[in-house]
Amino acid sequence: MKDGWTTARELRADPATASIPIVALTAHALAGDRDKALEAGCNDYHPKPVEFSRLLEQVEALLRGTGPTGG
Repeated sequence: MKDGWTTARELRADPATASIPIVALTAHALAGDRDKALEAGCNDYHPKPVEFSRLLEQVEALLRGTGPTGG
């Protein structure tokens, strides 16, 4: 089984999926975890518990092309 960081790296490495926006939705909310997500290739990061309105804003911004660019 793969973890999300590995999956994000693989998606970024494949030209067919490299431009798909990725938001890390994770229980990892310690200092430095956001940086780990971005280093793995995620565009943005959202720690649990989920704030649905904020998550929706993040996804919408990425789909519009106005969100963070991340990795």
